[in-house]
Amino acid sequence: MTHPDQPSDAGRPAAPDMRVLPCGSHALLVELPDLRAVLGLYDSLRANPPAGVLDLVPASTTLLVKAVPSADLARLAQALREVRYLPRQQADAQAETVRISVHYQGPDLAEVAALTGLTEREVVAAHTGTLWRVAFCGFAPGFGYLVGGDDRLRVPRRTTSRVRVPAGSVALADRFTGVYPVATPGGWQLIGHTDAVLWDTDRQPPALLRPGVRVRFVEAT
Repeated sequence: MTHPDQPSDAGRPAAPDMRVLPCGSHALLVELPDLRAVLGLYDSLRANPPAGVLDLVPASTTLLVKAVPSADLARLAQALREVRYLPRQQADAQAETVRISVHYQGPDLAEVAALTGLTEREVVAAHTGTLWRVAFCGFAPGFGYLVGGDDRLRVPRRTTSRVRVPAGSVALADRFTGVYPVATPGGWQLIGHTDAVLWDTDRQPPALLRPGVRVRFVEAT
């Protein structure tokens, strides 16, 4: 079954109702109707970038297309409007997959179980039973917003944010899961902790989780 955030209509226009707007002198901002359209366009451009594309920065409903200084932005904008979805299987085959080991002993695990109607063990099974993907990054360096999980794990943010969430905390909020790369305030529901290093300036690239990367969470023994 295809997750609603993962387009499957290969060959169709990525987003017939997209808006392509200039963003400075060397970039275009593509406005899209939803995250599903962003992921489809991002995958397609990563696999077959039009001439002049330098970098892609996805967000929840937009995709920033950075261009080389010599690029013809009008021509690039037209090329973006003509992009077609990449077949789902081809996008998955090209994606990097990262395994993250998690100790599922988070302070909000019991609350998440209560909110979802699952047992704590069922919450863990649901979180580890799906291959997630990084849709976009933000909030803090190395923080990825992961989608594609079990719909039963959709829970609201905490009503009161914590002043300090420890680095490595694995959390849920709405349809997303994420891992806090550094200690920071936060309002997501904490279900576990990992020893994986999410952000390391001495590593290339510094971020372990980047747009398009697939993530398999496994329970630490």
